[in-house]
Amino acid sequence: MLLERREDFFRPFRELQREIDRIFEEFFRSPEVRPVTEAFVPDMDVYETDGEVVVELEVPGLERKDIKITVEENVLKISGEKKLERDQKGKNYYIYERCAGKFERALRLPDYVDVEKIKAEYKNGVLTVRLPKKEERKKKVIEVEVQE
Repeated sequence: MLLERREDFFRPFRELQREIDRIFEEFFRSPEVRPVTEAFVPDMDVYETDGEVVVELEVPGLERKDIKITVEENVLKISGEKKLERDQKGKNYYIYERCAGKFERALRLPDYVDVEKIKAEYKNGVLTVRLPKKEERKKKVIEVEVQE
């Protein structure tokens, strides 16, 4: 009697395990096309050196004309649109993971950034925005002579 109850106790777990196995087998057996998402959010790195704050944004597949950079009320905004260029005629996609769409990244700038001297360059799919520091904010190293 005790063995029957114990066996009944584990039965739902075995059924769950079989169902999970079935789902995995089905998933890996048939190739599927992932639905195209319209959410493109480029990765961004922000770092600081002695003389500037640097923002790097990965935006592969865009052209310079597709990117807009503005500063308003001490907020740097980088926006653009990555267009989906997929010709489906004569192609049977198994996997399509590239995403497209409009994006906007915003970053509040520190008060010591000289917004009048911001420069940007776009090379090999990476947008680099250089935000120089104001002269009075740059780190100054002063050596102090120690007297005996």
